[in-house]
Amino acid sequence: MPRRVVDVLVPVALDHAYSYRVPDGVELAPGDVVAVQLGSREVMGVVWADNPNPNPRLDNRLKEISLKVEVPPLRDELRSFVDWIADYTLGARGMVMRMCLRMGENLGTERVRIGVRLVGQPKRMTTARARVLAVLADGLLRHKREAAEEAGVSVGVIDGLVDDGTLAVEAMAAEPIARPPDPDYSQPELSDGQRAAGDALRHSVIDGGFSATLLDGVTGSGKTEVYFEGVAENIRRGRQSLILMPEIALTGQFLDRFAKRFGVRPAEWHSEVAPRKRARTWAGVASGEISVVAGARSALFLPYANLGLIIVDEEHDGAYKQGDGVHYHARDMAVVRARINRIPVVLSSATPSVESEVNARRGRYRRLALPERFGGQHLPLISAIDLTKEGPSRGRFIAPRLATAVQQALEKKEQALLFLNRRGYAPLTLCRTCGHRFGCPNCDAWLVEHRFRQRLVCHHCGYSVHAPKNCPHCDAVDSFVACGPGVERLEEEVHSLFPDARVMILSSDLIVSIEKMREELTEIAEGRVDIIVGTQLVAKGHNFPKLNLVGIVDADLGLANGDPRAAERTYQLLNQVAGRAGREEGRGIGFLQTHQPQHPVMRALISQDREAFYSAEIEARERQGYPPFGRLAALVISGGDKHSTESYAKQLAAAAPFTEEVRVLGPAEAPLAVVRGRHRFRLLVKSARAYDLSHYLRQWLASAPKPKGKLALEVDVDPQSFL
Repeated sequence: MPRRVVDVLVPVALDHAYSYRVPDGVELAPGDVVAVQLGSREVMGVVWADNPNPNPRLDNRLKEISLKVEVPPLRDELRSFVDWIADYTLGARGMVMRMCLRMGENLGTERVRIGVRLVGQPKRMTTARARVLAVLADGLLRHKREAAEEAGVSVGVIDGLVDDGTLAVEAMAAEPIARPPDPDYSQPELSDGQRAAGDALRHSVIDGGFSATLLDGVTGSGKTEVYFEGVAENIRRGRQSLILMPEIALTGQFLDRFAKRFGVRPAEWHSEVAPRKRARTWAGVASGEISVVAGARSALFLPYANLGLIIVDEEHDGAYKQGDGVHYHARDMAVVRARINRIPVVLSSATPSVESEVNARRGRYRRLALPERFGGQHLPLISAIDLTKEGPSRGRFIAPRLATAVQQALEKKEQALLFLNRRGYAPLTLCRTCGHRFGCPNCDAWLVEHRFRQRLVCHHCGYSVHAPKNCPHCDAVDSFVACGPGVERLEEEVHSLFPDARVMILSSDLIVSIEKMREELTEIAEGRVDIIVGTQLVAKGHNFPKLNLVGIVDADLGLANGDPRAAERTYQLLNQVAGRAGREEGRGIGFLQTHQPQHPVMRALISQDREAFYSAEIEARERQGYPPFGRLAALVISGGDKHSTESYAKQLAAAAPFTEEVRVLGPAEAPLAVVRGRHRFRLLVKSARAYDLSHYLRQWLASAPKPKGKLALEVDVDPQSFL
């Protein structure tokens, strides 16, 4: 009798599964996680399908499955999701599936924790031992280290009491990875608008089935409390909830708000979670033990046992786009997963993406609007400072009117935020003697001075070099001058203008650890900082109660890069930053330092006429056939040699099938022409919205010449970056 054969998808960059024989006596079904031999190594894979007609000539050469891993299988919905993403993004199915198995090698038997319990009296009493006995007098089991810390003694004292029989050693039950949240732990006070929106989300959960809702509320309107109502209803029904966030590792405030509402924190899923905890979280999600996950975009691929609701917070945020490997957009894929699972998905934002705004305007998404701040707080007043007429003095970057406003805020014991979306000290360093500029040897980019670290750094490849004293071109000494400001230089100016103020700088490159970052955010929230100098990190949904003044030092920064999404991104970022002001106390004020006060983005921010901005942006996109009214894909060819890279790009373009529905533009040098020593050429592919662009690309690449040697081809369907 022929042996049973199954197809196993393994976590490598291939689109097809491998066939393996099933050992006698082993029961396997599609979705089961297995260990298989792949070449010389053993990897974990997933049984994707039965293979009823294996090639008989290969029967003796087929390897046997090594082991069935005792974890819950990947459900049909998740495997369908993997297939869908691989087909849409042109990503290898093996690499998409790999994202579903991110429990690592730490999955297995739980390490036993050892505790101590009081069972007798010591033969010899000391002051330290007496303190231990007092702590353990309740008869409860405690970890050795915890007992020592409570009693204020060393672990050696505990060990001595164990040795003479006063304390018994026992195995402790494993700590749950996340305790069950209580949907009725703390009922919030909601405004009428919040209550109506919350009721609508609860009914989406009660009714079941797929639905997509845009929760559209101004900054400070209480969107989080509203979607918590949907989460609470989902918990009552015994189903799991996923809350996606763009920067979950930094959002300690959100975790505290969740605990205040539900009594416990949710399970976290992001890159900073320790490997063992990730493994336990993966297992808890798969078994249904974990009810709510708050996670980064990769949490979308966890093997939920009974997923009932997906929330995408700050749905407009660019961090939802995966920039390497499989190029997926977590917001869009969240909608796909909700549709496959037939459950509700909620997209929440104060500044929705143009795609979501169009979907809401055209009835594909339901819109729940929260046009007012919670508690009757007013939106901040926004004013422009025209830098062509009232700019700062030479060598300064804070205009006099903004400096006066900061001084007034300090006198009123309020906080001020100065925002500049540029890391480091200065974006360009040059020699005043010969004009030499420091460029990255690996990229088509200037090195950015980071004075705190005393290094010049490339923000694209990470190359850094110690800032020299002598110019490498003319050997002049101490001749370097910083051109333009970064947040470090801005902080220097703040200290000179306001020497008595407590200043904190928030920038992603200065994060020592996630816990340290959360401590700094807590310091700001508690009013222990007077002036915050920050990059876009400060726009990530933080709530600073004493912050009433926001100054945007260079509002034009994002408008000059030729990106089709530049206006949208700039509007969203500046609106979110300005929205940090006046959320709880007083009336917030925002200043935009700009050379273009008449630019549509600036006018929309100043007049707070959001509808006019979106209408104009949507009209322009529709006229040009850009998303969401058309489809785009980017093909980026890279290689070590410029000539051979360009030559292959031209061959690839020539192989594109002709059809009236598709335009192939290029190849042209990418705006960032060299990254990490590799030359880059780009093809941009445009089609109508209804056209199956993924199928076209798959056919094209199947018949096109393959890249050889060190050439590489990267496909990005629905690109968000055009660098």
